[in-house]
Amino acid sequence: MAAIFSRGFDAKVRNAAVGLTLGTILFVGGFYYYAYPQYTRVGYQPEQPVPFSHQLHVGQVGMDCRYCHQHVEDSKHASIPNTQVCMNCHNGVDAGKANVKANSPLLSQLRESWKSNNPVEWRRVHKLPEFAFFDHSIHVNRGVSCFNCHGQINEMKVVYHAKSLTMGWCLDCHHHLDEALRPRTQVFNPLWNGDGGKSKQEVSNDLKKILGVNPPSHCGGCHR
Repeated sequence: MAAIFSRGFDAKVRNAAVGLTLGTILFVGGFYYYAYPQYTRVGYQPEQPVPFSHQLHVGQVGMDCRYCHQHVEDSKHASIPNTQVCMNCHNGVDAGKANVKANSPLLSQLRESWKSNNPVEWRRVHKLPEFAFFDHSIHVNRGVSCFNCHGQINEMKVVYHAKSLTMGWCLDCHHHLDEALRPRTQVFNPLWNGDGGKSKQEVSNDLKKILGVNPPSHCGGCHR
């Protein structure tokens, strides 16, 4: 009687089973890796070369975000403050300048940057995928607060990545605009508690004016 299966059939079956098993393991492992907060950078908190505390500067002193991030209202990027901005307060040399902890050892790299004219190498905390386009000016000028995306920065002694900033997270905000938007005058206020916020109808009317369409429930509402 002729053999139904060739001699190499068992080997092919074994190889297929091994391949299927490894493929399943890689798929499951990859899925969980990319789904975990570590991949989305949530909780990422690098130590900075100069220990700048938002908790102190924003939460206690009450500095406005725009004093350091000067282009957030008119540029895609919020911009990182240069040494001159810091030295406006921490310069103990130039006449007429504030003298706040000008000789503190914690600010040694800041003083070195000032003398050498080389920028402080701040470590980036928030980062979107290369394929994602985000414009700070569009969002803040429409009532999206810094604290919506960056968390309660005014309570952070060392800034950390508070939100996932994934596509799903962004879309959830776009689908619930009445909860995300606040009055334009309150965009940079870390203590705003929602009083005097816009109603759903006000948000709807604003979007009709801005976009020329009804509030979109999907990407195609804005991207045509």
